[in-house]
Amino acid sequence: MTTSPPAPRGYVFDNDSPHSARHHASLEGALDPLTLGHLRAAGVPPGAHCLEIGAGAGSVAHALLRLTGPTGSVTATDVKPGRIPPAPGLTVLTHDAVTDPLPEGAYDLVVARLVLQHLPERDAVLRKLVRALVPGGLLQIDEFDAGHEPCLLAPTPEDARLYERFTTAKTALMRAAGGDPTWGRKVPAALRAAGLTGLSVRPHVLLRAPGTPALGLQLHHLAHLAPRLPGHGFTAAEVDRLGTLMRDPGFAAATGVLYSAQGRRPAATPLTTPSTEAT
Repeated sequence: MTTSPPAPRGYVFDNDSPHSARHHASLEGALDPLTLGHLRAAGVPPGAHCLEIGAGAGSVAHALLRLTGPTGSVTATDVKPGRIPPAPGLTVLTHDAVTDPLPEGAYDLVVARLVLQHLPERDAVLRKLVRALVPGGLLQIDEFDAGHEPCLLAPTPEDARLYERFTTAKTALMRAAGGDPTWGRKVPAALRAAGLTGLSVRPHVLLRAPGTPALGLQLHHLAHLAPRLPGHGFTAAEVDRLGTLMRDPGFAAATGVLYSAQGRRPAATPLTTPSTEAT
């Protein structure tokens, strides 16, 4: 790994934007129970050595510290890791998953949430994460399939159409930056193609309604993308209306499906010594 600053990448949602504090709070509230629930179900043994890439504000990394105990360790990486608070047993590194190396065969557990779908090089990065595992180690990838984020309730049909135009524009912007907004549904097959075994998949759909963390995520997306929406046919009045609409008590929508997928690196085949006994 390197601690040198990486070259800027074309992420649609910047970890260090003016809205990132609210973004991380919404991420933690909406997704940490799902991410950590799947990890606990798989079992994170005391003393495990863990890696989280794209660690954001570090909530998952800190939870892993509690699971692994005083004899474990967690390495948390991000292209902009300044929001990750320090803790005993936690190593925080500036690291670009695409361009920077990872030690091979070093980790019992590797976690990546909402990272790979943004990277055109996602397949190569996935193989790098697999190589970073010890034999028998666990990889968990959590990604949305944002190809369908339906509006369930809106004050008017025009509002519903406006919201659906926004979700369409959001996925178009992700694709323009080299991301795949539907990659969540492809993760299980990608893990199998990377050679992992014992696959486990948990799909989740969250409600976006006023006061929910999942809506907080969408409001962050709106705030972050607002300067680019006029290029996708939105007027300033429509952008303002989107913010008002999503805060309306008569509004509700669903997220795309979040797929939490796990697989294990196969155990190394034991070396065999040919028999020298006479037959």
